Amino acid sequence: MSSSRRPPTPEPPRGRGRVPAQEPVEPVRQDPVPTGDERLQEMASAVQQRARGNRRTVTLPGAPVTAYRGTQQAGRAVARGAVAADARVRRTWLGGHLDWITRLGWSTLALGLACGLLAVLLGWVELALVAVLAVMVVVLCVAAAVGRHRADVELSVVPARVDIGERCRGRVVITNASRRTMLPSLVRLPVGGQESVFVVPLLRRRARHSHTFEVDTGRRGVVPVGPPRTEHGDPLGITRRVKTFGGTTSVHVHPRRVALESGAHGLLVDLEGQATPKTSMADITFHALRDYEPGDDRRYVHWRSSAKHGRLLVRQFQETRRSHLSVVVDTDPAMYPAGGEDDVETAISVAASLMVQSIVDEQEATVVCRDRSASRTTVPLVLDALTTASTGRVDLVRSARQAVALAPDSSVAVLVSGPGRAFLELQQCLGEFETEVHTVVVVVDPGAAVGLRRLRGLVVVTITALEDLSRVRSGLAPA
Repeated sequence: MSSSRRPPTPEPPRGRGRVPAQEPVEPVRQDPVPTGDERLQEMASAVQQRARGNRRTVTLPGAPVTAYRGTQQAGRAVARGAVAADARVRRTWLGGHLDWITRLGWSTLALGLACGLLAVLLGWVELALVAVLAVMVVVLCVAAAVGRHRADVELSVVPARVDIGERCRGRVVITNASRRTMLPSLVRLPVGGQESVFVVPLLRRRARHSHTFEVDTGRRGVVPVGPPRTEHGDPLGITRRVKTFGGTTSVHVHPRRVALESGAHGLLVDLEGQATPKTSMADITFHALRDYEPGDDRRYVHWRSSAKHGRLLVRQFQETRRSHLSVVVDTDPAMYPAGGEDDVETAISVAASLMVQSIVDEQEATVVCRDRSASRTTVPLVLDALTTASTGRVDLVRSARQAVALAPDSSVAVLVSGPGRAFLELQQCLGEFETEVHTVVVVVDPGAAVGLRRLRGLVVVTITALEDLSRVRSGLAPA
């Protein structure tokens, strides 16, 4: 009788005879063959990558240096790293004494070591003599440089504040404070953007040597002088010791100024202000007596004079005003003809002239010149602020707001600008002040005619040079 069951599947052999199951093999994909254009593009990209090189960072003892695969770039990177490492080693090792050795000294020492190595390898006596001589020269020069060379250096510049074109001299005095003779040396003194170098002769004990130099005062600004550095070395140039003395002395070259007539140009009435020619019936500065008129205050009737003359006489006073001048300077060269820096300097000189005359008249003054400002201070400090002011683009509205914050009681506001500034911007700038403030615009335009006109509530004064300011200064006073 036949059975419907299927025979069991035979088990795979066990042990060594077992055959592992084979995994399905995926078909191998073949990349498409690039065409001619694609081949050219791949070659071009490969050339560009080789030209740029793969960037990597190599850390040397001195500083991290970026190296490239290119031969020239790699050489430059290694050279920069070697210089940085050399400077760091010379400053830190052996108490900084290695910093005394110059490049010539290191080259001589390297030559001696190289000759000594070749003498050992080749057995040449001549190379051994050169090696010994080179090393001995370096050692003797370093030994001669070791010691305490005490030198006192004094730097003085008189005067510390000058006007453009004035003479300014400085003096350096070197004194040998050690017990032994000081060998000749060099003194390097930075003066502005230049460096003055002079030789100090051999100095005996407690001997002194002085040197006088001139400071260039041709342009407005701060001229840094110093610090002086002394350099001691040997005749061969193997070693050089550099020592810095003191700090930097600043010389302020103030802008040009012209003398102006004195006059009170305030608007706000104040009993502590400046007396003006305008008369008033209620003040503290007595002026004269006049006949009584209906409506006059009877408190100001001078009864003794009235009884003497047989008619009523009243006292008349001079009106006093609190004068506070606020000046805003436009330092943008683009607002002046041909973008001239000279016209900007003229504008700063105008502000300096107005500020100095106001302070001399014992009136308060405030100036805002881009990144510098001064308020209720002395003449030297005001000129120092204008001296250190930089030129460039400026926000006049922001400068005016700063002036209002410094002097909310201003009586006269002056804006010094060029012809390139739009009239609307001038109105917006001076509109930050109070309505009772007398507003004036001084336009520096070398190509225009000198004049004064009133335009939409502003007094516009046009000058071609700084000397024209004295001719039109009447426009600063309110009508």
